[in-house]
Amino acid sequence: MIAGGGVVLRGEQAGEGPPVVLLHGLTATRRYVVMGSRLLERSGCRTIAYDARGHGRSTPAPDPGAYGYEHLAEDLLAVLDALEVPRALLAGASMGALTALRFALSHPERVAALGVITPAYDPAAPAPAPAPAAVERDAPAAGLREHSNYNALAEGLRSGGVDGFVAAYDFSNIPEQWREAVEKVVRQRLTLHEHPAAVADALEAVPRSRPFAAMRDLAAIAVPTVVVASRDEVDPGHPLALAETYARFIPGASFGVEEGGPPLRSPIAWQGGQLSKLLVELASRADFGDGR
Repeated sequence: MIAGGGVVLRGEQAGEGPPVVLLHGLTATRRYVVMGSRLLERSGCRTIAYDARGHGRSTPAPDPGAYGYEHLAEDLLAVLDALEVPRALLAGASMGALTALRFALSHPERVAALGVITPAYDPAAPAPAPAPAAVERDAPAAGLREHSNYNALAEGLRSGGVDGFVAAYDFSNIPEQWREAVEKVVRQRLTLHEHPAAVADALEAVPRSRPFAAMRDLAAIAVPTVVVASRDEVDPGHPLALAETYARFIPGASFGVEEGGPPLRSPIAWQGGQLSKLLVELASRADFGDGR
């Protein structure tokens, strides 16, 4: 348990060795980065994972709008300071990937390496539409389709809980062979949140936050980096071409993606063991500043 920035962050750590901090995506929890794999600890790493503010067992932000990347990066700094970690490998998925990049650009001295997993932020794209006014929050989720998908998900979660969120979620772009499994995972991870209204607030705030201004900003990254992508046929919400762009702009970044189909293959980002192997290799190239 770590307090700071008006929130209490809850997490766990295991293993000994070079520190690896796992940062989950929007609406997920700390369980959903390496999906329960223990390969990092067995390979001699100290694994640190925590629930982002408002997610899982961590407490909500003091203000409904305080879920931007500036706040998420401050929370990460508080975690590193509290655990006395001078430099760490940061591995984040989606929102977690952008939190790691925001932090690396602001505190490069605290970062030994970066695992950038399925980034979805495009600095050239327009920001999502503003959240609906509070007076509209009594409307059913189905009446919010004119707003961005994130707002629809937020309203679905507020008005109907897990079922409302699932009703607002667009599963049509997911291959039929995995649709049922994806819905099951979505339901499972949503049940882990102690403060679902805070997750709804995050759904409205995070997509409008800018972790960095332009792709060229990533040229300042000077640590070993791996960018892990997913193919659009399986995960259209995290475009392959966008991940490739990240890898081009980050100096010396390596790139990983599952083989193309047919048959369609499960993304590396969904396979905790395969993802952990990439992170173990990345840790072997990192300078943790303590002789490792």
